[in-house]
Amino acid sequence: MKTNVHRFDHDFSPKKLLLISDIHWDSPYCQRDTLKRHLDEAIEQGADIHLNGDTFDLMAGRRDFRGSKGSLRPEFKVDHYFDEIANQAIEWFSPYAHLIKVVGYGNHETSIIKHNEIDLIQRFVGGLNMVNNTHIQTGGYGGWIVYTFNRNGSKASYRIKYHHGMAGGAVTKGVIGHNRAATFIQGADMIWQGHVHEDYEMNYRVERMNHANNVETKDILMIRTATYKDEYKKGDEYGAAGWAIEKGFSPRFIGARWCELTPVRIHQKAIDKMIVKARTYQTQ
Repeated sequence: MKTNVHRFDHDFSPKKLLLISDIHWDSPYCQRDTLKRHLDEAIEQGADIHLNGDTFDLMAGRRDFRGSKGSLRPEFKVDHYFDEIANQAIEWFSPYAHLIKVVGYGNHETSIIKHNEIDLIQRFVGGLNMVNNTHIQTGGYGGWIVYTFNRNGSKASYRIKYHHGMAGGAVTKGVIGHNRAATFIQGADMIWQGHVHEDYEMNYRVERMNHANNVETKDILMIRTATYKDEYKKGDEYGAAGWAIEKGFSPRFIGARWCELTPVRIHQKAIDKMIVKARTYQTQ
């Protein structure tokens, strides 16, 4: 079932997340060894995994002008190209299915829906859930992930607005997309985007008036997750040829970001208040 609001309840203890976008898993340039290492670390640490679009590359279908024989892994050189990607991905990701919580859409997946009438994300999530008896949620191109921490009847929530990516990154590396998001998204503690294969974290502080008509400030964490597709390296060569090289793109960080959510109790103006602190950092 598709939704774009995903709610998760947790006790009053820290929770770790692995935030991933732009895997491009079926591309020959996907660094699967690195991806596997990070996913294995998620198992060791009991981290929830969220996928924010472009899990798949999907550019070698017959109707895709971007496709080429060199952009195919040997195992996908079959007539049932999309089926084979879905089937193999379900098998490959199954060891991590119990930790995957949300799988959203990117422009690569929505393009296949538009031109081929095939929803690979729905097929992927449905297959993982059926094979592993899990409850992974199919997200949207954008949506919300809400973690609520409970302590003796009191609650504190952390709200993540996810969106695969708005605006480009040729000059600003995607920062303009976060500037744009800040103008119309309210209530988010974090705004998470991918798409442009960049990696950064920024803090915005905004002024607002609360329900008691008092002025206060609020911090919004802006993060961009990178990619596992290394288009800069072709074979044993770096920067020699290919679409990314012709466009003048720089090498991209390969990996994702860890996010640690920590609920804390503070004493403020004679009352106890619960808040959730967050920090993110690059995978290694």
